Amino acid sequence: MPEMTPRSWLFIPGDSERKLAKADMSGADALILDLEDSVAPAGKAAARDLVLEHLAARPGDARRPLIYVRVNPLDEDALGDLTAVMPGAPDGIVLPKTQGADDVRVLSLWLDAFEAAHGIAAGRTRILPVATETAAGTLKLAEFAEIPLPRLIGLTWGAEDLSAALGAATNLDPETGQWALIYRMARVQVLLAAKAAGVAAIDTLHIDFRDEAGLRQSSSRAAGEGFAGRLAIHPAQVAPINDSFAPSPEVVAHAERVVAAFEAEPGAGTVGLDGKMIDIPHLKQAQTVLNLHRAIAGRD
Repeated sequence: MPEMTPRSWLFIPGDSERKLAKADMSGADALILDLEDSVAPAGKAAARDLVLEHLAARPGDARRPLIYVRVNPLDEDALGDLTAVMPGAPDGIVLPKTQGADDVRVLSLWLDAFEAAHGIAAGRTRILPVATETAAGTLKLAEFAEIPLPRLIGLTWGAEDLSAALGAATNLDPETGQWALIYRMARVQVLLAAKAAGVAAIDTLHIDFRDEAGLRQSSSRAAGEGFAGRLAIHPAQVAPINDSFAPSPEVVAHAERVVAAFEAEPGAGTVGLDGKMIDIPHLKQAQTVLNLHRAIAGRD
C-alpha cells in the first residue's frame, strides 16, 4: 500500500479525558494531542500524563489513526513535553511557532536521543512544523528546501498567532471576509516551500466548525491548489476534509483513461484523448491521482 500523508489532522486537547476517549472514533487520519494552546498552564503536567497514557494504550507501527503530539515551542519547555511523551512513541511531533528550518533541525537532534533512549526505531518520529506563526519563521520558509530534514513530513501554517505577532487587529479582509493579503501570502509561501522541500502542504483551520459548506468549498479549492490535507478543530470537520482531499470518482475514472491511453501507445510522448492531445505531465498527474486513490482505499 503506498504511503499516504494524512488528509485530516484533528486537534484534541491533551487535558481532556472525555475528548481523548472519543478521538479514535473521529475518522481522522491523524490526531494531534495538544500540549500547547488548548491547555492552560496549570493543566500542563496532567495533560502530559494523559497523552502518554493514550499513546501507551495504542502501541505499534500500525497505529490508526496516527498520533502526533503538539508540544510547546522550543524555548517554552518543548524538551519537558518530549521527556514526558516520547516513552509512548508518538508517530510525530507538531512544532508550533517555528523560527525557521533550524528549529526543526534542533528538534530532530533531540528526537535522535529520545528514540535511542526508548528503543524507538531511528528516524521513526516525524515532524510537522507550524511554519508561519512568527514573522521570522514566515520570512525563512525557503530554508525548508535548503536544509536536509529527513523527519519532515510536511508544512502547515497558522494565521492566529501570526496576527498576534504582527499586532494586527484582524487577519481577515474587511471587505471580503477572507484572509487578508499578508496571510494569503504566507499560505502561498507554505505551499511553495513544501513542494520545493518535497513534502506535503497542510492547510490551516476553518475556524467555524458549524460551517460545513464553507469548509468543503475552501478545502476543495485547497486540494486543487496542491494542498494534501487540512487541520481540524472539531470531529464534525473530519469527514468533509477527508472527502475534499480524496479524488472524486470522476477524477479517478479520467485518470485511469489517461493512463490507459499511454499504455496503448508505449513510448509515445503525446496521445489523443477525447479529441485533445495530452502529454507526459498529464500522465504524471494521473498517476499521482491513482496512487492517492489506492492509498486512501488501502487505509480506509
